[in-house]
Order: sequence, then structure tokens, then C-alpha cells
Amino acid sequence: MLLKAFLVGGSICLIGQLLMDLTNYKVTPGHILVGFVTAGVIISALGFYQPLVDYAGAGATVPLTGFGHLLAQGAIEEARRTGILGVFKGALSAAAGGITAAVVFGYLAALVFKPKG
Repeated sequence: MLLKAFLVGGSICLIGQLLMDLTNYKVTPGHILVGFVTAGVIISALGFYQPLVDYAGAGATVPLTGFGHLLAQGAIEEARRTGILGVFKGALSAAAGGITAAVVFGYLAALVFKPKG
């Protein structure tokens, strides 16, 4: 399972790095972030991302495409339960734990480490 996660997650990261390298950094990390999250949403909505998650586990859920998958699945699930307005609530509810953890750990890191400069 570890090898599968490494190969899938590494392949996703390799694609992002190649996009930046082959365009002489005209594709910025910001473009990669938005593009990968959007790609994850689209691939998930089409039903192709969940089999990748089942195969590679964290190798598919940790990269940015996995965040897009999480948003899409939350939106789809809540829309099934509560209707079209659930799309907005579901995406945010599904990702709330991860976003909260990122903010809290980022804040704690800012308290512990002093910036150079």
C-alpha cells in the first residue's frame, strides 16, 4: 500500500513540477494549486477519483487533487440530502476539519519559529 501511495502521489506532484519546468515557470505554483483542486473536483464529479483513492489511499487524498475530491464529494452528498443549496454547505462542511487544522498548525508554527530577514 505504501508503494502505491508513493507512486500515485509522486506522479501527481511530478505532473505539477513538469508543468512549471516545461513552461519556464510561466505556470506558477498558484496556477498549479487552482488547477489541481479544480481537476480534483471535475475528476471526482465524473466518478473517476474515488477508484484512485481506493487504490492509493493517502497517495491520492493528500495532494491538491485530493482536496478537490473532498470538496466535490461533500457538495454532492449534501446536495442529495438537502437539495441544490446543499452544494454550498456540503463542500465547506466536508473540508472544515482540514482547513481548521491548517490554520491552527500554521498559527502554532508562527508562534514557535521566528522569520529571518
